[in-house]
Amino acid sequence: MEDSYSVCSPRRILSVSKKRRATVSFVDSDDKASGFHGPKPSEVYGFVGSITTVVATVIFLVWAYVPESWLHSIGIFYYPSRYWALAVPAYAMMTVVLALGFYCGLNFMSTPPPSSLYTVYDEFSRDPLSSSPIGDDDQPIEPISDISIDRINRSMFK
Repeated sequence: MEDSYSVCSPRRILSVSKKRRATVSFVDSDDKASGFHGPKPSEVYGFVGSITTVVATVIFLVWAYVPESWLHSIGIFYYPSRYWALAVPAYAMMTVVLALGFYCGLNFMSTPPPSSLYTVYDEFSRDPLSSSPIGDDDQPIEPISDISIDRINRSMFK
């Protein structure tokens, strides 16, 4: 009788037998029970998305740069005004710039001024314990606390 040992993990199966060599097989979690080994949906969506982006870019560049007489000669008579070839990218860039400016402005408005005590102390501040430990064995490490502004000033501006 053949003694067979196998180790199963979510990604691979290792089978060891005394009479056969060890074999390793990788099991993909996306494989179906029917044995279908086609492309994954994420690969298909990525491929379709990249092709769509390239086609849309080519159509935009043809519409923006090819003269109207050439478009009329190949039978294209209805298309948006050329104004939009410049306006849409300009509006998009200005929207991004204004959004970044608005974001920075909101951060400046929500930050307290430098002269405020809220820049030093807030509701989460911890004062150091005023009682010193009795011995070194009782508390070898000081409890977590904020360093007071007086101590920082003494250290920096002696």
